[in-house]
Amino acid sequence: MERRYFLGALLAAPLARATDVPTRAAKVVKLFKSPDGAPNGLETASEGFWIGEQVTDRAHLVGWKGKLIRSVNTESSNTSGIAYGGGFLWMAANGKAVGRPAKPTDATTGEVVKVDPKTGKTVARYPIPGGGGVHGLEYSPEGLWLTSLKIQKLSLMDPKDFHLIRQIPVHLGRAHGLAWDKGAIWCMHSTDRVIHKLDGKDGKILEQITLAKDDPDPHGMCLYQGHLYYCDAGIAPGGQSNGSASASYVCRID
Repeated sequence: MERRYFLGALLAAPLARATDVPTRAAKVVKLFKSPDGAPNGLETASEGFWIGEQVTDRAHLVGWKGKLIRSVNTESSNTSGIAYGGGFLWMAANGKAVGRPAKPTDATTGEVVKVDPKTGKTVARYPIPGGGGVHGLEYSPEGLWLTSLKIQKLSLMDPKDFHLIRQIPVHLGRAHGLAWDKGAIWCMHSTDRVIHKLDGKDGKILEQITLAKDDPDPHGMCLYQGHLYYCDAGIAPGGQSNGSASASYVCRID
């Protein structure tokens, strides 16, 4: 019994400890406001950023300085994340709509909506592994990552048929924006205002970045040319205002 306990503790230790990893404070620069003012999902494309709006549930493609390129209406609801890859947009529909009248196509629980980026038409809908809500999405060379909030894990899905490839643990609550980084994945924890860089195979914490209390409230996130970007939706859990003076902004971490 003692030997088994020792081996279990030894295996768990690398995943449980965040105090021994490199830690640095973020230097945040506010860039521009989103088109609809409630950005909760952020992704990069060759032309600029895709922004998923939480209230209107529209997806906007904007240039690097925020100039609108095009917009599509989607059947997502309470949009809490967005990814782009494989020729499609992937929207994190985090349940019932927030701040707008309900529609028959709205989700009642978390699901991923696969969307045509030119028309906004729904191509498919997928449930969240483990059930419950969903925030961040990230399209990587391995597949589509998503936050399985109910079971406190990140799930890697095959975008072709949405079967589960693997899951890794997260170490804090309210996992939100995700960003792929050469075999690792950055995970924003909005309540704790901490960003963990996780090993994409086992979830070990490799690095962490902390946000100050007066920094913009963190929601969606992406990575571009070595910089993390994130957005402040201006909305707290439950659909109320978060009281942020930086609500609606897209920001860069230097």
